[in-house]
Amino acid sequence: MMKPTPRSVAAQTVASVLSGRSLDTVLPKLEQPLSAGDRSLARALTYGVLREHLFLSALRDEMLKTPLVQDPLTAALIEVGLYQLRATRVSPHAAVSETVNACAVLELTGRRALVNALLRRYQRDSRTLEIAAASNPSRQYSYPTWLLDSIRLDWPDQWERVLVEGNAQGPMCLRVNSKKTDRETYQALLKGAALNSSVVEGVADALSLENGVPVERLPDFQAGAVSVQDASAQLAVDLLAAEPGQLVLDACSAPGGKTAHILERADVRMIALDSDQFRLQRVQENLQRLGLEAELHCCDAGRFADRWDGPQFDRILLDAPCSGTGVIRRHPDIKYLRRHDDIPRMAAEQLRLLNALWGQLAPGGRLIFATCSILMAEGEEVIKSFFMRQADAKHEVIEAAWGEARRFGRRIPPGGAHDGFYYASLRKLAKKAK
Repeated sequence: MMKPTPRSVAAQTVASVLSGRSLDTVLPKLEQPLSAGDRSLARALTYGVLREHLFLSALRDEMLKTPLVQDPLTAALIEVGLYQLRATRVSPHAAVSETVNACAVLELTGRRALVNALLRRYQRDSRTLEIAAASNPSRQYSYPTWLLDSIRLDWPDQWERVLVEGNAQGPMCLRVNSKKTDRETYQALLKGAALNSSVVEGVADALSLENGVPVERLPDFQAGAVSVQDASAQLAVDLLAAEPGQLVLDACSAPGGKTAHILERADVRMIALDSDQFRLQRVQENLQRLGLEAELHCCDAGRFADRWDGPQFDRILLDAPCSGTGVIRRHPDIKYLRRHDDIPRMAAEQLRLLNALWGQLAPGGRLIFATCSILMAEGEEVIKSFFMRQADAKHEVIEAAWGEARRFGRRIPPGGAHDGFYYASLRKLAKKAK
């Protein structure tokens, strides 16, 4: 068997994702034999192709009499070649020759001529082919029709920007551990390590790196001085506003970023839940690195009341399971793994968890509801349904410079240091004296 190359790994990963497998599951295994440099190239090609897959596939099919439905690996390899030619700094000669050479690695020797011919034709006729390929918005922006239509409906004035930003590469954003240092001091450490960063306005602990790097290059990372966390996710701690000594529940905590952030800000008693034991182990590992402690429970947050015999909580954070449409720029496979009927199913699950956890909140307490979705069905529509059932719930208006206010809660479009996100703040009313 021939040694894998960045192009062969990218083609295999793309084909696997399009067959229904998760990018985070497939790529780490396939890239293992590669050197660090080749691994970076394989990742860049894989993410780039997945971001532009529907356009690239249309471009490829414009040059074919019969689509390669029965040959997904060759189809993916051609997309890898096209992506290099139209969107990277790889020299055209290397893009063509190395992509054709990957046929041997993938045992597609009989397809060398086809791959070579299509890539060379694109070089000759790129302008005409690209105009034809971008024949509708779904192809142009590389979003499945159902998702594009949903975003256009929910963001009528800025849907194109939302799509474009979803296809852009998000910056590496850091959360400075305020228990160990402050943002200005850590920014100076980054500069000393030849890493340029900028302050994220309105997000107190956030720095955005000019260029992403392995965490091993971050000063004092293992000592717990800093974590990797998107700016939008860091907003939860300020909205929750936990105070020292309070009892706090993080209901869907993995991988532990928000759990840790709350503990970095205030000395609270933290209970963290997740329904997956492996993911809960990630929470524990992150807390250990940061020198923090929480009480961890592996259970369905909607059934936590059955096993909790302690007092009601002063604060609850429900970062609910969702479609992830707000983080497509970091997980482009979401566009192809999600289906239209996933959205109402997930919204129903979010409402189930919200209703179940409400009984665990003490009168006067605050619950922050969050999703990394940009779809209204997984945001304000859930909160609207919740208020129809809960008479003791008060909606707290979120006054902020980030995002935009909705009737219920506040949403953030993807772009800059921010992933797409939705937040709502709910206060439990005290019982009236009889």
